Amino acid sequence: MSPSAPAPVDSQLPPPSSNGGLDRFFKISARGSTVAREVRGGFATFFAMAYIIVLNPIILGSAKDMYGNQLDNAQLVTATALTAAFTTLLMGVIGNVPIALAAGLGVNTVVALQLAPRMSWPDAMGMVVLAGFIVMLLVATGLRERVMNAVPLGLRKGIAIGIGLFIMLIGLVDAGFVSRIPDAAHTTVPLQLGSDGHLNGWPVLVFVIGALLTLSLIVRKVPGAILISIVVMTIAAMVINAIADIPSWGLTTPEWPGNPVASPDFGLIGQVSLFGGFEKVGILTGVLFVFTVLLSCFFDAMGTIMGVADEAKLVDADGQMPGINKVLLVDGLAVAAGGASSSSATTCFVESTAGVGEGARTGLANIVTGGLFTLSLFLTPLALMVPSQAATPALLAVGFLILSGSVTAIDWKDYTIAIPAFLTMMMMPFTYSITNGIGIGFISFTVLRLAAGRGREVPVAMYAVAAVFGFYYLMPALGLT
Repeated sequence: MSPSAPAPVDSQLPPPSSNGGLDRFFKISARGSTVAREVRGGFATFFAMAYIIVLNPIILGSAKDMYGNQLDNAQLVTATALTAAFTTLLMGVIGNVPIALAAGLGVNTVVALQLAPRMSWPDAMGMVVLAGFIVMLLVATGLRERVMNAVPLGLRKGIAIGIGLFIMLIGLVDAGFVSRIPDAAHTTVPLQLGSDGHLNGWPVLVFVIGALLTLSLIVRKVPGAILISIVVMTIAAMVINAIADIPSWGLTTPEWPGNPVASPDFGLIGQVSLFGGFEKVGILTGVLFVFTVLLSCFFDAMGTIMGVADEAKLVDADGQMPGINKVLLVDGLAVAAGGASSSSATTCFVESTAGVGEGARTGLANIVTGGLFTLSLFLTPLALMVPSQAATPALLAVGFLILSGSVTAIDWKDYTIAIPAFLTMMMMPFTYSITNGIGIGFISFTVLRLAAGRGREVPVAMYAVAAVFGFYYLMPALGLT
């Protein structure tokens, strides 16, 4: 949305303080804001990102671990809302910035589709917690920005685009818009339109209309476009389900619950095994899984933090954000908290710009957003009535938004970065693995820079990571798996 922000803080005299301790604690007047703007911004951010309460349980709840266990959807709704509330409030109090947090799209697919199938759910969530601990360690030692700078911008953007394409494909599959062709068909074509090469059934129609509605609202820059589409299409699905004989909607059936208010179910909180996953997959594979979660959170959060801070005029003349280490520390804690609650890694949401556009400049907006997430803990039945066909258009929209914001930042004329970025973004959806995309991208970048006689331009850390990935891919051939 187009921001209607006040002039930069240093270009105007701050209004007189009239809110006492609240004003001084959050520096509301000093940043050229008011309590009314912060409250308005907090509401805007919540409604822009509340869709994650529905979407995260659908992504995690549809997957099974190596023992065939699935996470309970009601418990996932509670875990998602609780962690979003806690970390958003924490960012407001400690970071004093209008940046809300919730379960990250992209990293939850890593957990659901790569980690869980090879270990138990507590093992998978334990690796997320470890990734969060590493983020906090990197912040405490001042290495986080150095590590980020070791990966070229073009490759970082390729990772972001690959994740965007991957979650878009997941949305298409979960909605039934595309499906896997069974091996019995004896064809090399892996996917087909619908379940039989055609689009059939009301649920798929709900997805198609929902996708068109979501994208139309985004084109018109309507605040809360994704949430509005989910609500509208859920109502439409309820009507269709009431008058038509729908054999299956998938995970949930769009029916109005007898009681829309219920006590939250905290059954997943603390269900974590920190090192159990390493016993299942081995040390090297386990390290690479943690590294994948780390990277997925790492670059997404860094870009979001700086983007929202710039939009809110919280950066100085050199483009630096004062107090960024506090923000980064909370972000690392949020990753660990997401794993500890079994809601997957929690990270900063770019939808926070919706609140910034309404005038939010301080952590007070986060107090409002976090409070609303807390209230949503008691509305689990409403979240459970949303079918995946009404929610997954959000993945299509988010995938596009990630791609559109990153693709132009890649130097397509420099093949030593363009080719690795291309391979990274393609391998993620084509191999259904974010780990593979990152690994192939890192290896190809290192090899191509060496082939071009530019080996000195490759950071030592990149050589090390590429070598680890190379060994990882050779392990089956060496009989080490």
